[in-house]
Amino acid sequence: MKKKAQEKYWFPAKRYGYGWGLPNAWQGRLVFLGYLAAVLLSCVFLERREIPSWFFPLHIFLLALFVFIVWKKGETPKWRWGEQEQQHKHEQQ
Repeated sequence: MKKKAQEKYWFPAKRYGYGWGLPNAWQGRLVFLGYLAAVLLSCVFLERREIPSWFFPLHIFLLALFVFIVWKKGETPKWRWGEQEQQHKHEQQ
């Protein structure tokens, strides 16, 4: 299956550095808010003195799931230098 040339990413790449920026589509915002809600709710419902044994594995799983979704629905990550990269592309054409 071929991807569309003008496919809209849920998570655009950062202009500087490596990785993704904040979501720019409603689907990405929903995923981001769902991740934050899951982490916050798991923290709110825990005892302050005792951390259950499932606390850290749960948070690692939630983070891995979030990163997987961002990887699949986000722009391809690579090191970016901002405007210099855009100017270099125009010079090559």
